[in-house]
Amino acid sequence: MSYQKPFRLSRRTLLRGAGAAVGLPYLQAMLPGRDAVGAEVSSAPARMGMFYFGTGMNMRQFTPQDEGEDFTASRILKPLEPMRGKFTVLSGTYLAEGGGHEGAYPFSTSIARGEKQQISPDQVAAKVIGKETRFSSMQLSVDRGTNYGSQALATISWNEQGVPLAAENDPTAMFDRLFRPNSPEQTAAEVGGLNRRRSVLDLVRSDAKQVNARLGQADRQQLDQYFTSLRELEQQLERRIAWADRPKSEPKLDGLHGRFEQPMKGPEGNGEYLYDDYAKMMYDLIVLAFQTDSTRVVSYVVRKELSGGVYPEFNVSNGYHALSHHGNDPRNLDELAKVDAIYMTHWAYFLKRLSEVKEGEGSLLDHTVLGLSSGMGFEHSRDNLPTILSGGQGLGVRHRGHLRLDTEQPLASVWQTMLERVGVPVGGEFQDSRGVIAELVQA
Repeated sequence: MSYQKPFRLSRRTLLRGAGAAVGLPYLQAMLPGRDAVGAEVSSAPARMGMFYFGTGMNMRQFTPQDEGEDFTASRILKPLEPMRGKFTVLSGTYLAEGGGHEGAYPFSTSIARGEKQQISPDQVAAKVIGKETRFSSMQLSVDRGTNYGSQALATISWNEQGVPLAAENDPTAMFDRLFRPNSPEQTAAEVGGLNRRRSVLDLVRSDAKQVNARLGQADRQQLDQYFTSLRELEQQLERRIAWADRPKSEPKLDGLHGRFEQPMKGPEGNGEYLYDDYAKMMYDLIVLAFQTDSTRVVSYVVRKELSGGVYPEFNVSNGYHALSHHGNDPRNLDELAKVDAIYMTHWAYFLKRLSEVKEGEGSLLDHTVLGLSSGMGFEHSRDNLPTILSGGQGLGVRHRGHLRLDTEQPLASVWQTMLERVGVPVGGEFQDSRGVIAELVQA
């Protein structure tokens, strides 16, 4: 019997017609297959997401009483029941720095507020698995920008120079950036502007090099950091120029919670829409970005420290921060758990949406590893953080239901485990990690 080579599509295949060109999302014909001798010829890309839930959670009603795959779901975790087997609740993670409302700073870097930051795990991943996508990474938040210097940090992403990366809080604005095509005039203007900026950078760098020989050791080190920043910016400009003429992928909009038509500036103090709508649209956006391979790396500040975190439709008596100072009042504790369960309902929605996107023999969730936690646990402690690892079974993640770690592990160990699973081995020391969490890795 003769072997018939299967039909295969390039990831960069375009649909052309009537003067338009549209990119495709990942299709079966682009995904894992084998040639006539059984050798694997392609694979689905790995994705990674980091999610920050500020001000901790009510750990008394978060942590399951028993362990293992058949653990009894706690009140806060009950919304995740339909996704059982697709996530692991980790007990025993901590931050050596932080605690109180300082935890957003060391959350992804292990470095305390006020200290020189270092590159965050999402950006480590972006340098490896984000090379082939339009956006090497995507930063989302309930607040726009960085809020650097305040406790209510709006981002958990840091570049190689320890500079915080600004986040976007409007799902419609990000949808436009990802998917809505520019006109030829807009593209030409954008490329022209980028080229002008690139020329300015060349001039600045040339002038700076002439000064370098006259500087002392400390100033040379400072200038070297400056050159590093210039190189990083140049790479970003080159990337944007290279992608400017490529058509944006057309997402499948079936089953989405919203249509991404009206601006939705972050939910804090807004009152123009339900948080439920906002949360689901933000998660839909991440699914679409992964599905169309627009990016493979995402960070998202789902809830900031101190302010906000509670919305009118939650029907509770106070803001999240005030509830967290519960004073053992039964009502405060009950309302705190109620709010946390609402957030887990949205997380369940996200996991379900990822699991519904088929990819090869599995789903988008199987090729995506997601970590959520906080900068504090209960009562502003930096110990026993509310940590959940989700997805990634196609990447070698072994889910354990509720895993109570034999020895407490720094949160960096979770990030290192995630990096290893998406094919980004860090080698040597990584932050204050004690290494990959072996129980989460398939033998």
